Amino acid sequence: MLELSLSTASFKFVVINIALFVVLVHGANSFTRDDFPPGFVFGAGSSAYQAGGRSIKPRWKDSKHMGYLCPSWEYAWRHRRCSMLWISQVQDGKGAINPKGLLYYNNLISELISYGIQPHVTLHHYDLPQVLENEYGGWVSRKIVKDFTGYADVCFREFDDRVKYWTTVNEANVFALGGYDSGNMPPGRCSSPFGVVDNCSAGSSSTEPYLVTHHILLGHASAARLYEKRYKDKQHGFIGMNIFQYWFVPFTNSITDKIAAQRAKDFYIGWYLNPLIFGDYPEIVKKNVGSRFPAFTSPESKRIKGSFYFIGVNYYNKMHVKEKSSSLKSKIRDFFADTGVELIFVRNESAYEMKI
Repeated sequence: MLELSLSTASFKFVVINIALFVVLVHGANSFTRDDFPPGFVFGAGSSAYQAGGRSIKPRWKDSKHMGYLCPSWEYAWRHRRCSMLWISQVQDGKGAINPKGLLYYNNLISELISYGIQPHVTLHHYDLPQVLENEYGGWVSRKIVKDFTGYADVCFREFDDRVKYWTTVNEANVFALGGYDSGNMPPGRCSSPFGVVDNCSAGSSSTEPYLVTHHILLGHASAARLYEKRYKDKQHGFIGMNIFQYWFVPFTNSITDKIAAQRAKDFYIGWYLNPLIFGDYPEIVKKNVGSRFPAFTSPESKRIKGSFYFIGVNYYNKMHVKEKSSSLKSKIRDFFADTGVELIFVRNESAYEMKI
């Protein structure tokens, strides 16, 4: 991946991950550093889970969902984004610290720095200790907030003298949808007729993506506030969250498609950014989901609002959006039906068009 950081006045800064194939398709010579303003930082990234780690649902290991190992050329970059395996730091997900895991990541971080590479660490990248999944269902339970904060505290304490950039959760919206709606990502929870896999063992596609997102935001805010309180003044680091996004454009110039495009932005992007920036979910999302949607208390809203220094964006392509409000008439709905839109990917259009 190419990782770019852009300083902005409104968002503090934005981290953008653009798929490498975009550069390859459009030509590596299409871009030079002079095409980017001062403040952009180029780097590479990988995840512990996709690079062979084990966490929730060992059946996912070595499957088609694993992705690719990052090649050695990434050391040519001056910044590297990588993730930690929760179970490698805290045994059984909570409680005792794993000294071997700490040693491994201490050595990795020190090695990166010795080559002049600044590590950017992600705390959660699709992985969760299986014991927490077995004990209380992982992210579907509010108990995860306390355990995630404890895990983050261990990482901040052990590595923050060298790590300045912390991402709490990678592609949080994709994790919630793939893991708890369609079921094609770990932990593979879903319910009929929405799951795209045949072996969804448990779950509710109608409710769990929203519940998981609620707990992710609470967990992120808890970890971020902990960092601000205990570590930032001493270490001067930065903490944020990463989401996946398309750039949405109306399929036609009709009013209905334009409204649908905005609704898609509210569901896929505002679902996370609105609470982080304003302290609550978008109104259209709350309206369409109705009683299935969890709500923040006033203290929770204040805790989440502004609990970030940067927003990470994993961006691959744009989507044309077509009105499909007929999906809202169904009595049993999931996230995708709740949006009331149809997404259409046009292959021959620019994959890297983006506006921030």
